[in-house]
Amino acid sequence: MEYKKMNKEMTLRSVVNELRDGMTIGIGGWGPRRKPMALVREILRSDLKDLTVVAYGGPDIGMLCAAGKVKRLIYGFVSLDFIPIEPFFRKAREAGGIEANELDEGLLVLGLEAAGQRLPFLPTRVGIGSDVMKFNPGFKLVESPYEDGETLLAMPAIKLDVALLHTTRADRLGNTQTDGPDPYFDALFARAAERCYVTTEELVDRMDRSHPDKAKNNLFERYLVTGVVEAPLGAHPTAAHDLYGWDHEHLNEYAELARQEDGWARYFDKYVAGEETAYVDRAGGRDRLAGLPLPAM
Repeated sequence: MEYKKMNKEMTLRSVVNELRDGMTIGIGGWGPRRKPMALVREILRSDLKDLTVVAYGGPDIGMLCAAGKVKRLIYGFVSLDFIPIEPFFRKAREAGGIEANELDEGLLVLGLEAAGQRLPFLPTRVGIGSDVMKFNPGFKLVESPYEDGETLLAMPAIKLDVALLHTTRADRLGNTQTDGPDPYFDALFARAAERCYVTTEELVDRMDRSHPDKAKNNLFERYLVTGVVEAPLGAHPTAAHDLYGWDHEHLNEYAELARQEDGWARYFDKYVAGEETAYVDRAGGRDRLAGLPLPAM
């Protein structure tokens, strides 16, 4: 009975039903790596709008911008790596319809760390002497209260209403494991958020000693996790180390469509419309996606 009360399993739709217009949503992963794309696609199918999105961005940001879901972006970059600037993000920025806060990658880390520690800001030398203050006029300078008296940038906390993350495996209690050579900053997103929803390649009843490297690959505590959704291949078209790589063919098609006036509508109709259960087949089938080669790190 106690176990059933602690069961955090959800569906993609039930997660999105808990989101609201105007929320600040942090999305984990890094560029075209380990993005919770199944949840992003479910948001694309919804009526949500006016979102503030915080990310080291990839196709998550590009698709949400193309669908008109975004009011404001806070990001360190938005890239597909082998395509340096995410193409639908580029169109949105050039059109000037989105408020954008472009940060140094380290400032984004500090903003999330401050939020996770429930601090209003963290002092740093990063950005001083650059155009960071010019492009972020709301940033403030502070003076050290100690003998050095140094002037520092006060990086404000980036508080998230929700964090969306993708993991390798999880249990129904909210324990997670994330394989691969790089954790990126998923733990910071989880700690900076009021609620954290996780998609996972594999969902089990409970993690135990049969799951290797449990402590090493557990990036954040289960109490931070609000809900868990089983979503095999749910990071596609981004990579999910150590399982499958990003989909060059798919992303090249996506980039080509971004050059066309009706490109987003065509992409949406081909890959996103309808139920998520049909996505894998539309994208080439389970065997093809699971066999995508891992990118070199």
